[in-house]
Amino acid sequence: MEQNKKMAFSPSADRNKEPILNVLNEYIQENKRLLEIGSGTGQHAIYLAQHNKTLQWVTSDVKANHLVIKSYLKENKLGNIHGPETLKIGVDDFPKGSFDYIFTANTLHIMSWKEAKTLFKLLGKRLRAGSLCFFYGPFNYQGKFTSPSNDEFDQLLKSKDSKSGIRNYEDILKAMQSSGFKMIKDHEMPANNRLLVFERLTHKK
Repeated sequence: MEQNKKMAFSPSADRNKEPILNVLNEYIQENKRLLEIGSGTGQHAIYLAQHNKTLQWVTSDVKANHLVIKSYLKENKLGNIHGPETLKIGVDDFPKGSFDYIFTANTLHIMSWKEAKTLFKLLGKRLRAGSLCFFYGPFNYQGKFTSPSNDEFDQLLKSKDSKSGIRNYEDILKAMQSSGFKMIKDHEMPANNRLLVFERLTHKK
């Protein structure tokens, strides 16, 4: 088990957890419910949920990652973390119940752009007015990389899957606006990353 935990450990999740917490704490209110899309190892869930004890944090990911998430949740035994729920964008709907927040880190550049647009549409269908979405990761602006390291990372992603790659901020903004959201703030984060915050507008009648 110890060996499996070491293999499942995400150094990037460990590095960025505190900066992400600092931003989320600007928005998170007490007694709310959050769905994390693509929980990975579960490290973000553990760290962020233990600093927001009244927040009900629901983990989700593809089935293949459930065992790792379960091992982290079992070890930490936090009562306000739930799941993991099975969620593959384009295949599964969101878990039952309503959510006040959606959080996802380093997923938009892994999924295809078609899957990303499917996610944005699903957010528009499932979230109520006032709900917030948090997208963490690297993004391009006006089609340009913000750093040489992001350029190299994009090449690495495409070498593994031609449909993945760092997404353009303007494309995300347009797609989210089409799904009924407005941009609240684009936070600058360490290591050439960003944290985009969107709010669900009132549904059209």
